[in-house]
Amino acid sequence: MKEITYFYLKTCPYCRQADRLIQELIEKEPQFAAVPVRKIEEREHAEIADQYNYYFVPCFYIGKEKMMEGVPSLEQVQKTFQAALE
Repeated sequence: MKEITYFYLKTCPYCRQADRLIQELIEKEPQFAAVPVRKIEEREHAEIADQYNYYFVPCFYIGKEKMMEGVPSLEQVQKTFQAALE
């Protein structure tokens, strides 16, 4: 199982949407609750965020591979969590 690195901003409505989609996904498919998610607020931890190549939040990475960036969808979130389980 791999860790998901999740870049977000506290004030971002799309990040709140991503959080809701994650919860919805876990309720539908409980196995995804075991996936470790490292949430990084990009303004509070700019030194970490600067090591990754993205422009928009929310942004999900597995390792150094960008899985999703920008306005989230349930399908994108599910694809990311599925990749983390493999």
